[in-house]
Amino acid sequence: MEADELLVLVAGGDQRAFERLYALVSGPVFGLVRRVVRDPAQSEEVAQEVLLEAWRSAGRFDPNRGSALSWILTLAHRRAVDRVRSARAAVDREQREASRYHDPAFDQVAEEVEAGLERQLVRRCLTRLTALQRQSVTLAYYDGYTYREVADRLSLPLGTVKTRMRDGLTRLRDCLGGAA
Repeated sequence: MEADELLVLVAGGDQRAFERLYALVSGPVFGLVRRVVRDPAQSEEVAQEVLLEAWRSAGRFDPNRGSALSWILTLAHRRAVDRVRSARAAVDREQREASRYHDPAFDQVAEEVEAGLERQLVRRCLTRLTALQRQSVTLAYYDGYTYREVADRLSLPLGTVKTRMRDGLTRLRDCLGGAA
């Protein structure tokens, strides 16, 4: 028996038809809800709510307007989206409430000044490296290249780049540590 026929029987209160319908659609319902909600426990809860709603409102199903599976999956999608929106709204409310009573734990101007001073110190320490060390460190840490990419870019063996990086980072550490 197909889901359409089973849902019509469920509308008449047939519990055995509902058991068969449940076995037929619970997997697709859970899969859809899981993709929307993402949390496994919440997904199970929403899927159960959807199947309970299908039992209670089976009389509203009209086989002329679409299949039973699509009707149930529509219920599932709507319920899952509602759950996500509800959770998001709760988080937003909590954040608004928390921000009303939250004083920043830092002075923005002081933080910016300190960050600027740290940048100046790093630049000064970079000038103390050899040109080869500075080039390797700059490519890796400012341009985001991996050691292998730095080696390829400079046409050097990987071991040479690693040695330059290690020596350069050691000199930077000593310079920054001595000034701190």
